[in-house]
Amino acid sequence: MFSSPRFRAILQALFVTFLWSTSWVLIKRTLHQIPALTFAGLRYTIAFLILLPGLWKYKAEIRALSPRDWGQLIALGLVFYTFTQGGQFLTLKHLEAVTFSLLLNFSTVLVAFFAIIALREAPSRLQWGGIIIFTMGALVYFLPSLASGGASTSGGQTLGFALAGFTVCANAVAALLGRSINREKRIPPLVVTVISMGIGAVFLLGTGLAVQGLPPLNPSGWTVIVWLAVVNTALAFTLWNKSLQILSAVESSIINNTMLVQIAVLAWLFLDETLTPRDVAGLVLAMVGVLMVQVTRAQGSDE
Repeated sequence: MFSSPRFRAILQALFVTFLWSTSWVLIKRTLHQIPALTFAGLRYTIAFLILLPGLWKYKAEIRALSPRDWGQLIALGLVFYTFTQGGQFLTLKHLEAVTFSLLLNFSTVLVAFFAIIALREAPSRLQWGGIIIFTMGALVYFLPSLASGGASTSGGQTLGFALAGFTVCANAVAALLGRSINREKRIPPLVVTVISMGIGAVFLLGTGLAVQGLPPLNPSGWTVIVWLAVVNTALAFTLWNKSLQILSAVESSIINNTMLVQIAVLAWLFLDETLTPRDVAGLVLAMVGVLMVQVTRAQGSDE
């Protein structure tokens, strides 16, 4: 069992989600010296340059891309990388990692709703149940601030929640665009990833340099940027795609959802973000709800 390809793929996927979860801690701890948009732009531009040689064996597929395909890839790159990743870095400057992680998972709920119109994929009863459970978990987590009328929310947090709302919507739109492109199975996943990442990263880095500039970075700052680009992006994407050759969409969905808990634990350990029993209960409820929504959608994609 422990030496089987499936078990190794599960461990590999869990390792990738751990790398992605540590990204939140590294970003949060480095934002004081690197402007958010420039930080995000450098990360994904370097990762794109690392992954770019992998497109060599897909030359024929790239030449066959239609204007419509290019339009979709450009849109995906702008929404998923420029808007979503840029928004994520900006939001982490103002909100705690755990709070933002929970809010970002609301994207799954939005996707379930918007898919009815955009993709004609109606949520199942299990998905509707998951949406309700996720909402209950979010209410439990935010109950203290809701009960106090949000009186304890600072100006920075208000901006953070606004940025989080923008990022959640952008992430939901990116998920719909990605689903629309990939469900046709005409364009190889690596081609979709690298081209969209390159387009989004260039716009993100250009915006960051124009608006925020590039301050002098010490060795630790460059180390974090390079680590995030090489290990947590280029390597992690490669390992994740490799695990998907063995794991079903349902299995990968379950593993991906463990990030909500992983981020909470890492933020508690390294960012001094406190978690009350009520917070933990809310996070667990929310994770169960997201899992119910995603597993049902993943089962449909396996058919």
